[in-house]
Amino acid sequence: MDFLHKNGVLVIQHLQKDYRAYYNFLNFMSNVGDPRNTFSIYFPLWFQLNQTVGTKMIWVAVIGDWFNLIFKWILFGHRPYWWVQETQIYSNHSSPCLEQFPTTCETGPGSPSGHAMGSSCVWYVMVTAALSHTVSQMDKSPTTLHRLTWSFLWSLFWLIQISVCISRVFIATHFPHQVILGVIGGMLVAEAFEHTPGIQTASLSTYLKTNLFLFLFALGFYLLLRLLDIDLLWSVPIAKKWCANPDWIHIDTTPFAGLVRNLGVLFGLGFAINSEMFLRSCRGENGYKLSFRLLCVMASLTTLQLYHFIKIPTHTEHLFYMLSFCKSASIPLTVVALIPYCIHMLMKPSEKKIN
Repeated sequence: MDFLHKNGVLVIQHLQKDYRAYYNFLNFMSNVGDPRNTFSIYFPLWFQLNQTVGTKMIWVAVIGDWFNLIFKWILFGHRPYWWVQETQIYSNHSSPCLEQFPTTCETGPGSPSGHAMGSSCVWYVMVTAALSHTVSQMDKSPTTLHRLTWSFLWSLFWLIQISVCISRVFIATHFPHQVILGVIGGMLVAEAFEHTPGIQTASLSTYLKTNLFLFLFALGFYLLLRLLDIDLLWSVPIAKKWCANPDWIHIDTTPFAGLVRNLGVLFGLGFAINSEMFLRSCRGENGYKLSFRLLCVMASLTTLQLYHFIKIPTHTEHLFYMLSFCKSASIPLTVVALIPYCIHMLMKPSEKKIN
């Protein structure tokens, strides 16, 4: 691994030296790959346009991030910004100098990259859905048009994935091999869900059982390794030790923070999609109207941007996890049930007046 790490550091130094002027763009692409954007941007947009794609997107994002957590615990991957300080392969006082940024100091293990994995699995779902729709609309179109559409969408996919990967390497939070593993892992998870149609008709019981399994497996795996005297939170004190600015350390980058966030989203989706409000609004007459869907999209995106102003207290870890679960569960509840139902009720009086 030292060979991969040492050469990875050379790549990071090259990027930071020669592409420093592109920091704003690379920082933007790093945010594009942030798994949290799946829930606050991509999901509310796609769910109202195509409920099948929106539902699949949440399942893929949650299961993909869960696998990412398990693999991080298994692989014990170092992050560049602390590895150059901890390794013994450099002689005294010759450790490479890597610049750190406000988004560098993530506290969990580094392999595979969560941003790369989350980005690839979600964009894989979006691209395959867009291709499926365009192909169905162009059955009688020339083969050349099919090929151009296919080439454009997959070129867009790879352009975004490469940009996200470079951005994560540039800020010294991942080595190149970690982002490559992330992209491959995300695509495998997304492809697996292309052949899992059962999630579209899953009951609330199925959502609850899945949530319980994911939580108990992760917790059991953690406790088992603790019994073997293996600390799966080994990376947290190292990150705090070598981060250039203590204010850049955030509790929401710890391994369990991501797990709790994802379980909250999946629970909220299961509750919302099986609720009476969802059935009356999205599955009713209004659910097929373009005006209703567009209003839901705009209202959802606007409301979820306000969620960023809700700051969860971080002084008590257990309280943070509990409130994080509740906040995450409220996102699909808002997008799938609450906002569509409110718009549905507002549209009813106007329909009565017309009649």
